[in-house]
Amino acid sequence: MKIHADLSVRAVVDSAALDWVPSPMTGVERRMLERDGEEVARATSLVRYAPGSAFSAHTHDMGEEFYVLDGVFSDESGDFPKGMYVRNPPGSSHVPSSEPGAVILVKLRQMQADDDVYVRVNTLDPAGWQVGRPGESILPLHIRPDEEVVMLDWERGSSFSQQTFPGGVEYFVVEGSFEDQNGRYDQGAWLRLPPDSSQTIMTNQGTRVWRKTGHLCR
Repeated sequence: MKIHADLSVRAVVDSAALDWVPSPMTGVERRMLERDGEEVARATSLVRYAPGSAFSAHTHDMGEEFYVLDGVFSDESGDFPKGMYVRNPPGSSHVPSSEPGAVILVKLRQMQADDDVYVRVNTLDPAGWQVGRPGESILPLHIRPDEEVVMLDWERGSSFSQQTFPGGVEYFVVEGSFEDQNGRYDQGAWLRLPPDSSQTIMTNQGTRVWRKTGHLCR
């Protein structure tokens, strides 16, 4: 299965317009944003856990990265409520579940073999947020020479000068909306731009986005 699998091409998905597709486990459904492979695949998806649902034990050979959009996602290492950002490195395993139900943005099989750090960041905790460009606050989530993952808050009415991304860039709009020279991206939008793309950003109403850069030229 290939969905937006060509990383050299711009891709935009309004996740709210996608159908929820059943997974192999009862009560767990997916909205597929990008995918290259069958059940074991390089994938970026929204995954929805019904209350009381669980997924069988499994290992992430090339790592797992997720952000909790709603509810509480759990495994044997703890409970992760809305706003938590989590990385489980290559070779990690777990038994995921959700007692109240949850929706997560999850990326699978997209880590380097030496990326062996477990990460847990509560993005709703004001501690750790930094001042960025005028109109911008930034929360670093995971920084490597070949990859940078951050949360960004852009204030209402902000605009930013053109920026080029040698290693590509990927966004998920958590709240609000923003625009660039090619369109508008509302809450739930996923956007991926290939390496060496340039972008000029503005936001009329303000927004919070998850952003990942540098990872598309490996």
